[in-house]
Amino acid sequence: MCGIALLVSGIDIVGCDLCRESLDPPSFDDDEPALVVEDLKDAIGRRGPDSLGSKKVFLTLKSAQSSRKHDEGRVEEDLDVSIEADANENLCSRFEGVKVRDHSNSQSYGELYFLGATLQLRGVSHIIQPLVDSSGNILLFNGEIFGGIHVSDDRNDAETLLHVLERHCCCNDNGKEKVCSCSEAKVQHISETISMIKGPWALVYWQRKSRTLWFGRDVFGRRSLLVHWPTLGDPRLLLSSVSPASAIRKASCTQTSLDTEAEHSTTIGSYWEELPCGIYSIHFKAFETSVNLEKNLAGEVRKHNWIDTSLNKLVKWERTSIDPKMELFSSKHHQGQPEQLALPSAFLKGMNHARASSDIHNHMPGDVQPAEKVLSALRKSVRRRTVNRFIQATCQKDKMDDHAPIAVLFSGGLDSMILAAILDQCLDPGYTIDLLNVSFDSQLAPDRVSARTGLAELQKIAPHRRSFQNPEILGTADNRWRLVEIDAILSDLTCEAKHLLSLIHPAKTYMDLNIGMALWLAAGGDGWVDGSLCNLQNNNQRYQYKSSARILIVGSGADEQCAGYGRHRTKYRLGGYVWHGIDAFSSFSWVALHEEMRLDVQRIWKRNMGRDDRCISDRGKEARFPFLDEDVIRTLLELPLWDIADLDRPVGIGDKKILREVSRLLGLEQAAAMPKRAIQFGSRIARESNRKNFGSNRAANQASAGSVDIHQLIN
Repeated sequence: MCGIALLVSGIDIVGCDLCRESLDPPSFDDDEPALVVEDLKDAIGRRGPDSLGSKKVFLTLKSAQSSRKHDEGRVEEDLDVSIEADANENLCSRFEGVKVRDHSNSQSYGELYFLGATLQLRGVSHIIQPLVDSSGNILLFNGEIFGGIHVSDDRNDAETLLHVLERHCCCNDNGKEKVCSCSEAKVQHISETISMIKGPWALVYWQRKSRTLWFGRDVFGRRSLLVHWPTLGDPRLLLSSVSPASAIRKASCTQTSLDTEAEHSTTIGSYWEELPCGIYSIHFKAFETSVNLEKNLAGEVRKHNWIDTSLNKLVKWERTSIDPKMELFSSKHHQGQPEQLALPSAFLKGMNHARASSDIHNHMPGDVQPAEKVLSALRKSVRRRTVNRFIQATCQKDKMDDHAPIAVLFSGGLDSMILAAILDQCLDPGYTIDLLNVSFDSQLAPDRVSARTGLAELQKIAPHRRSFQNPEILGTADNRWRLVEIDAILSDLTCEAKHLLSLIHPAKTYMDLNIGMALWLAAGGDGWVDGSLCNLQNNNQRYQYKSSARILIVGSGADEQCAGYGRHRTKYRLGGYVWHGIDAFSSFSWVALHEEMRLDVQRIWKRNMGRDDRCISDRGKEARFPFLDEDVIRTLLELPLWDIADLDRPVGIGDKKILREVSRLLGLEQAAAMPKRAIQFGSRIARESNRKNFGSNRAANQASAGSVDIHQLIN
């Protein structure tokens, strides 16, 4: 996990309205909140505590005398590109062919300021972002490469990507500089390479010879990247993993609450927005103004299509088998018009049940069952995210000290139980696994109750997760499941108000704040461990503990893909039956369900992932989402929808049916029957927030508190 940021100033950026996602008009407020660079460094530095670096690129217009004659389209000849060295760093000695800016000669016209903070989990050599290659190309990378591009065991993901991108520029020939002759087809290779990456990512890449800036985030937005498109109040183009808290106007935590902070932060929503998923480029060039024919510097924003065809299928989220055929009707029953068919809905639903329990699920002997396919895909996904160079090369000490390298965001519910059980199968049994559980009602919160029950079930199916180290160091063999109980009181978080609001922005509802706060506390891992509950034979007391795990496994994406939300059931029940022609009589309920699930997946980047990434990463932790692995998503899409869910059946049975079957394959019978419960309700932070801000849960429900903007209640 890393924190990355870019500030582009002194350059006219055009075309950004084409990429703007927000429906709100651009801000023309001259009094927009000032962005303080030092505060931005602090914000991204919390995400990457291992190192913080910067680079500046200056684009200078050459004088008419020094600019040689050139053909139209070769406007880059008018620009001089230089890189400013960091303090105590001689770039000339490190990067052949890269010109270091001489401040005494020319005056810069445009500036690109790159900032990068690193939480290094992979590779054996220490890196400092931004990375610069021998051609002067610069990369800021926040993500992991789990496929598509080969990463050697001794290399870091960002290092590997930088060298792969360098090879795709025709301007570099064995390290020797030559006149840039990149064609459109050649430049296209950059977007092709980026779209090959499997895994979560956000990046900024400066291609020096072509004067082109590339940036973007993965197809599901699993890594945060905020953008400030230029406005009258602030004409800079800004990209950042997170908004600094300084963008919210100052207020004393001793005299304010979350509501008061929100009242002072109403302008930030128009300043930042989530960068829509995709790959973008800006080519910088000189152009003549129509007024005095003087040359200015400008760049046009372009958005590129995903080159990988398999990725495009995931973007469209298309499923082949959506609604089951009504095979109990023969074609002779379908000769009339649909309005002539008056079949009782109860009869149709009964027939649907009969169909569901008969031939639809009678797979041929020897066939791989749907749940087995999903379990296999999930196991590979978890292994990719855990059994890597970080675990193998740098965590041997964790076995000795009993520090868990990996933790699970744990409610004891279906999703987290599946991930914990699969993690147990993938991870060396000598490592402890921390299970992080947050509660705003001590031992009474539903998630705390289910977490304790879930721990007992994990201990039952995985008794082998025990220490095999020297007993003189660790004492008697311990069960290496450690439930970390994180207790919180909402009123104690007043001083964190501004910081938490900055983390969830541009999200701004009470629901966003409640979820973000619960995730932020859970990721901190600062709680209590009941030694007797965890079978810690060398410590049977309840003691204070702070998890040092840098990787946090999170179940995001399971509900969206497997019909886990209540609104999925509502959409399904509101559906009817549709006539498609001869022998094609099917249920609109299934189509409506599919469309609602597709909508959830396609907007998950905006509603969930950016917010969750910012809240978790602020604690110096990296969130990994096995359910959002490309191969897992593809596997689920290849299955008929009726194998994924059966919403004619009760809650806790038909919703997320496929995952309940996976749970049983893992031996988790109790977890398989767990109903869906969102973190804000399971931890009871929503109840406490409702009482504080609306007076009661009933009043909050009447006001639809979850979707209310924080500042609306005040205004």
